[in-house]
Amino acid sequence: MWTAGVLVLALAAAQLGALEGNPPTDLGLTAGQLKAPSPTRNSVSSQADRHPGHPQADYARIDPLPFKAGGAAASMQALASALQQVGGVRLVTEEAGYLRAEARTPWLGFVDDLEFVADPQRGVIDLRSASRLGAEDFGTNRRRIEALRVAYQQLL
Repeated sequence: MWTAGVLVLALAAAQLGALEGNPPTDLGLTAGQLKAPSPTRNSVSSQADRHPGHPQADYARIDPLPFKAGGAAASMQALASALQQVGGVRLVTEEAGYLRAEARTPWLGFVDDLEFVADPQRGVIDLRSASRLGAEDFGTNRRRIEALRVAYQQLL
C-alpha cells in the first residue's frame, strides 16, 4: 500500500517539475563548437570526435544532419519545423545558424537539452542532445534525434 502512495507522490512531484533540473549555464558555442558530450551515458553529439580521449565518445557519437537544398538558412528553418513535429520538444533559442530546444519526457518530466549549429564548410548541422539529470538515458536522446532526423528528411 505504501508503495502505491510513494509512486503517486513521485508522479505528482514530477508533474510539478521536480525532475526537470536546471539548464546548464555553459550551453551555446565556444569557438564554433558545442559543449562536449556528458561524461556519463546520457548524451549524443555529432562533435564527439572533437574531444579526444572523452570517456563516452563511442556512446555519444552520432551523425550530423546534412544540409538541404538552399544551404544553411533553409536547413535551419527545416530543422525548426521538424522540431515542432517531435513530441514534447520546445524551441528555446533561434539565432542565425544556431538552435536550442528542450525536450520533456511525458510521465516524469525529465528535460533534455538539444543544440544545433550549422557548419557551412562541411554542409551539415552539428548537434548535441543531453539529459540534465541522471547518468544513463537508456538511449532516449539517440532515439529522439533519430526521430527528428526522419521528420527533417521528410521536409523539402
